[in-house]
Amino acid sequence: MIVESQLCTQEAKLKEVVDAGDYYFKVMKQGERMRITDLEGNQAADTLFYNANNTEERYSAMDTLREQGNAYLTAGSMLLSNLNNPMLEIVADTCGRHDTLGGACSTESNTVRYAHEKRCMHACRDSWLLAVTENPEYGLTKRDISHNVNFFMNVPVTAEGGLTFADGISAPGKYVELEAKMDVIVLISNCPQLNNPCNAYNPTPIEVSVWDAA
Repeated sequence: MIVESQLCTQEAKLKEVVDAGDYYFKVMKQGERMRITDLEGNQAADTLFYNANNTEERYSAMDTLREQGNAYLTAGSMLLSNLNNPMLEIVADTCGRHDTLGGACSTESNTVRYAHEKRCMHACRDSWLLAVTENPEYGLTKRDISHNVNFFMNVPVTAEGGLTFADGISAPGKYVELEAKMDVIVLISNCPQLNNPCNAYNPTPIEVSVWDAA
């Protein structure tokens, strides 16, 4: 569902460009809004969310999809935790839908999906592991890498119930905006994937903007 934001970018308290292959790792306070903008189109922002006050509570794709009865996320979707608590709500979306089934690329999945020589290519899981290693103050480790949202990613569900990775449906300047329902840690890997057609084999930057609570 397409819903445009009423927020003014000049009033954002934070604006940060995240290059492909890099990560964004910060706390978002309850009531704050965060916008992720696909600057050049068809990029994928693989994102993890944790309760900032209890990191054992984190985003759950299973609970989120069960409660909303839809395989995709868009404006109006409530992102739920593994304790079934609301973590964030998508309040604006100019892309239309986002994936939370396909998971994140890793060196292992690169070999399964593409070829054994692709194993050493950089992947989102590497970015997350680097982030938690370089930022020990958040108390996260390798074991905390779990369900993620693939903002802007196009992963159609086939008639047989399988998943396919298709060309992206986003475009330059498309964005998704979320409001925090609790204090959350946000960990984004801006996907460096060179093997997937979602980004036309050309990973590009995203922009993260944050506004204070209303």
